[in-house]
Amino acid sequence: MKIEARLKELGIELPNPPTPAANYIGYVRAGNILFIGGNIGRVNGLIKYRGKVGAEVTLEQAYEAARNCGLNHIATMKAALGDLDKVERIIKVIGWVNTAPGFTDMPKVMNGESDLLVQVFGENGRHTRAALGVSSLSQDAPVESEVTLLVRD
Repeated sequence: MKIEARLKELGIELPNPPTPAANYIGYVRAGNILFIGGNIGRVNGLIKYRGKVGAEVTLEQAYEAARNCGLNHIATMKAALGDLDKVERIIKVIGWVNTAPGFTDMPKVMNGESDLLVQVFGENGRHTRAALGVSSLSQDAPVESEVTLLVRD
C-alpha cells in the first residue's frame, strides 16, 4: 500500500518537520541508511506536555508525546526522501523518557511511537528499540526519540 494513502486512511496529517534547535542537522543519509536526529514531539512548534512522567505527566500523556515524536520523524522522512514509499524498513528507535523516581514503564511510553510506525508502515515498521529513563530532557519535555531506517533507491 502507498504510505500516503495509508496516512489518509488513518486520518493522519503530518506536521511540518521540526527544525534543529542547536548546532546539528535533522537527518543524515549514509548510503541506504537514514539517521534522523532526536526530537521532543513538538506540535506546531510547541511542547504539549512538560515535566516528569509519573509526576506531572501521566503515562497516557507521555504515550501521546512519543506518538508526536513519531509523527515528526515521519514528516522528516518525507522531507529527506521526497516519497514515503522509499522507506524500506524502520531499523531502530531510541527513546528517552524524563522520569520521576520509581517510574519504570518506559517501554509503555515508547509504544506511542512504535505503535504509530507499525500502523503506518505495517511489518516494515517493526523495529528494534531502546526505551531509557533519564533525569531530565531539553525544555522539560517528557520524551525524546530518534530513528534509524533503511531506504530504497
